Amino acid sequence: MSAEDRLLGLGLIAGLGVSGQWLAWRLQVPSILLLLGLGFLAGPVLGLLQPDALFGDLLFPIVSLSVGLILFEGGLSLRLGDLRHIGGSLWNLVTLGALVTWALATWAAQTLLDMPLSTALLLGSILVVTGPTVVGPLLRHVRPVGKVAAVAHWEGIVIDPVGAVLAVLVFEAIGAAHADSFVQAARGVVLPLVETAVIGTVIGGLAAFAALQALRRYWVPDYLQNPVLLMAVSSAFVLSNLVREESGLFTVTLMGVLLANQRAVPVQHIVEFKENLRVLLIASLFILLAARVSFAEFRELGWRGLVFVGFLIVVVRPLAVLVSTLGSSLNLRERAFLAWLAPRGIVAASVASVFALRLGDAGRGLVPATFLVIALSVAVYGLTLPFVARRLRLSNPSPQGVLFVGAHPAARAIAKAVKGAGFPVLLVDNNAGHVSAARLEGLPTAFTSILSEHALNLLDQSGLGRLVAMTSDDEVNALATLHFREVFGRAELYQLPPRRAGSRRTDTAPAHLRGRYLFGPDTNYDALEARFARGEVAKATRLSAEFDYEDFRGKYGEAALPLFLVTETELLRVVVAGESLAPKPGQLLISLVDPARAKLSQETKAPAEPAQE
Repeated sequence: MSAEDRLLGLGLIAGLGVSGQWLAWRLQVPSILLLLGLGFLAGPVLGLLQPDALFGDLLFPIVSLSVGLILFEGGLSLRLGDLRHIGGSLWNLVTLGALVTWALATWAAQTLLDMPLSTALLLGSILVVTGPTVVGPLLRHVRPVGKVAAVAHWEGIVIDPVGAVLAVLVFEAIGAAHADSFVQAARGVVLPLVETAVIGTVIGGLAAFAALQALRRYWVPDYLQNPVLLMAVSSAFVLSNLVREESGLFTVTLMGVLLANQRAVPVQHIVEFKENLRVLLIASLFILLAARVSFAEFRELGWRGLVFVGFLIVVVRPLAVLVSTLGSSLNLRERAFLAWLAPRGIVAASVASVFALRLGDAGRGLVPATFLVIALSVAVYGLTLPFVARRLRLSNPSPQGVLFVGAHPAARAIAKAVKGAGFPVLLVDNNAGHVSAARLEGLPTAFTSILSEHALNLLDQSGLGRLVAMTSDDEVNALATLHFREVFGRAELYQLPPRRAGSRRTDTAPAHLRGRYLFGPDTNYDALEARFARGEVAKATRLSAEFDYEDFRGKYGEAALPLFLVTETELLRVVVAGESLAPKPGQLLISLVDPARAKLSQETKAPAEPAQE
């Protein structure tokens, strides 16, 4: 292959990968489906992309290292404190459920696909993972209510490295013991498991410690921190594999977990960099790996492949969830939802391709079977999960909660009033002091940047139907509304109006690149802070025939600022700038009022405000 052909191939991988991600965003479909389709089109259909000829012997190291970086990023998203609050169901799903899936998938691969036991064992271990790169977008689209959303999301993250390590151990057992039975295979896993755990813990722990020391002592300038950490992760992965073959995946996953759960050094900027890197790696890998698949291999699977995938969806996943959730606090509807959510994703594709390269003819059928499961599982779950969630009454078609961007005193006071009215709230801020104060006041919080992929994927959005951006940075407010446009829709994205420069307001962006302005045309961050500094409070007032909106205005004056309106049907409306407000008796008005003004009106015998329930 000439240098020009290689350059064309590299450009094609990058172009198709990014274009596929963008097109999936525009069409609101799972990106993995488009990436697989583009890979198939560029590879086996048109013959434009030939990965083996393009990379030669480098193909295996590139794929292997890329998977390691993806798993490191997955480890960075794990917060052990959050996992403890979810309960035993999660742990059962990633342990007992994984074993049930492995055993049944292995049996099905032997019986339906006529695979040798060793290859079937490896395929079963690979199919343990449930595709966190697909689960996250599906959950954002369906937005299930209750704790089932957290269980499903964390299962997708935790099972990723668990499945990858299990596949590594099975591969080691195949090479060491040439397994001909389950008993022999189990014996072959024990020693590699211990060695992998020890080596991964030592190298991953030392690498994480060294990285933290370098960051904490400022040995690395800010602009080099991400490249240096990328070098450290790659070095730890390579070193671990040199000491114990295929132990690098566990090493870098543990390294990510350790970095994410320490408090000595802030790593948020590193998390955001790795998120961007992950997007590029996932896009490129799916194009690259799909282009290697031959349709002749799919034809060899025939009807047996379809039955195999159907068995995984209809029998294996429901049984694994049933066994894992016995005696748990999850109700029947929540268990049914989890039983219909197990799409496979990038790690399954990458690990299958890596081991197929290593096994040669012995791994024949491994890649096409894996890719068939990925394509069909994503299609089935992606097309049916919204309907299933609605039938199970786990998807709220009209969530009324509020995601507040900012946890400063004004935002906390307004959020408390909204929460007191019976609506879910969540405050997101990257200021540790603001987050701590909000938690002390009993408000749900998340300590992260609202602009990170972490916020988009990992925030519990159940019950939340709108975003209210109230930070002191007008640009951040506008970007936050753009970031969550696909989650809430443009109609439910709100932000404070920008500050004024002299006598003119400095709009940060045109209307299509920002949210709707909150409350009033001049109610920017500074004006809101000034109101609270004067002693105004956020108050909920139930209007009635005896105390209507005119009486409210008579008591608190024209300076009172309406914020939210709760209708008779318990729908929450956000007051926006320029809107003519006409609250009716029976509705609840949340507003900023001056208590001193109320005291003055009482002295002039204004109508008495009804007591709040």
